[in-house]
Amino acid sequence: MIDLLLPMATEDDKQNLTGGLFVVVVLLTVAITFWASRNTKTAKDYYAGGRSFTGFQNGLAVSGDYMSAASFLGISGAIALSGYDGFLYSIGFLVAWLVALLLVAELLRNSGRYTMADQLAYRMRQRPVRTAAATSTVVVSIFYLLAQMVGAGALVALLLGVSSESAKNWTIAGVGVLMIFYVVVGGMKGTTWVQIVKAVLLMTGTILITVLVLAKFDFNLSDLLGTAADESGKGSAFLEPGLKYGVSTTSKIDFVSLGLALVLGTAGLPHILIRFYTVPTARQARKSVLWAIGLIGSFYLMTLVLGFGAAALVKGDEKTQIADSGGNLASPLLAEAVGGGNGSTGGAVLLALISAVAFATILAVVAGLTLTSASSVAHDLYANVWKRGAVTEKQEVNVARVAAFVIGGIAIALAIPAQKLNIAFLVALAFAVAASANLPALLYNLFWKRFNTRGAVWSIYGGLIVCVGLVFFSPVVSGSETALFTDHDFHWFPLSNPGIISIPAGFLFGWLGTVTSTDRTSEDRYVELEVRALTGAGSEK
Repeated sequence: MIDLLLPMATEDDKQNLTGGLFVVVVLLTVAITFWASRNTKTAKDYYAGGRSFTGFQNGLAVSGDYMSAASFLGISGAIALSGYDGFLYSIGFLVAWLVALLLVAELLRNSGRYTMADQLAYRMRQRPVRTAAATSTVVVSIFYLLAQMVGAGALVALLLGVSSESAKNWTIAGVGVLMIFYVVVGGMKGTTWVQIVKAVLLMTGTILITVLVLAKFDFNLSDLLGTAADESGKGSAFLEPGLKYGVSTTSKIDFVSLGLALVLGTAGLPHILIRFYTVPTARQARKSVLWAIGLIGSFYLMTLVLGFGAAALVKGDEKTQIADSGGNLASPLLAEAVGGGNGSTGGAVLLALISAVAFATILAVVAGLTLTSASSVAHDLYANVWKRGAVTEKQEVNVARVAAFVIGGIAIALAIPAQKLNIAFLVALAFAVAASANLPALLYNLFWKRFNTRGAVWSIYGGLIVCVGLVFFSPVVSGSETALFTDHDFHWFPLSNPGIISIPAGFLFGWLGTVTSTDRTSEDRYVELEVRALTGAGSEK
């Protein structure tokens, strides 16, 4: 329909339009960052945005942080390639919010200050617990950063007609430089406003493409699903369980493992957890999660249309591009298809629009992740472990800014060789680490009086080492066509996601470390922590 109203577009026109929208997005986010930096004066401003955001604003920011490139690009791509089994990613991500709402959001907001470690260290020995929590935070953030930056490389390569590896690598480096700028200059205030703007853009773009796809099928979802099944070449199996995770017993177990990681991982993601510190009260924290659930739930329902729409409407070479990208290009190519197809002005406009939105998504999420890691390094390791609290706020914030440079550099270096991996899958690994290392310690600390320092340290390191170790010896890293190292095979663990082993291991190590220690000093402050978690009394101190 759009194509009928507009002339044909050349490849140069398409690239110019795309490049222009990219520049607009970048300039908008840079302007927001500079504006926010004027009000970032204290550690409270830098780490928690001055606790000045309302529940609605923080709900938008949380959803902006959560609806990452994995959601917009990876999940729609997984559905386009695997049908029903791909949609299971969406279900896992959505259900996870119930765990975050019921067990973590309000209690963490009340009992912490700036980082996840604040809550854990409140009744434990500071140095070992903060060191462990900071280590876990950085590892989870790095996994998540990889996903976003791989998505950026694929996206910009498609839009700007980049085919050389070196150009893609420069793209990833450019995203890394931008995210470092957001964190160093804007802090939490700048990052939060970038995430709010991004959430609005993403929801608007997703609604637009969803409506256009449904219009192609007269808003008949059954026709859409039937056409997607026919065009997929897999027939009715495309709409039934088992296409990806029912092939063998191993794949079925892998699916259970993936589900555990997705459902339990959200409540342990450090970049989501610190968002609850940006609101002034526990009531606003609850309101944040409710707004986030509504926005995220609506978005994930629309990924169903995006994924099956891509399977039904994207044809020819573009369909091959989706498969070659691991599914990461499904949403942008679908936008081009509903706009009139390759070569049409309508297709070029929608492709550029959706890709610019996806790019904004990536920029916002990588900024949040980098800020989380830098905050943990500065607040937990530098201020409380190395300096034992003898540090000024200005020194602490300066260290956080330096840490952002280092973490950004590490993410760039690791993302370049990981470009062939599906980004939804990379995020699932981050969820597995979060659920294995962070969640057991958080829940034990909140609900088990006997829990002590050894239990916290064993829980975090145990879950972290088991999870990362199993990933290293899994088909993700070697021994498969889509592995990180295709020329080597040293895998012995058969599952792609280790959650089914590593999550129980995290809880087991936490229990074992606690019962084998004679330290009972943490019990003295449990009642105080409980009151603080339930009421918020003293949470600013």
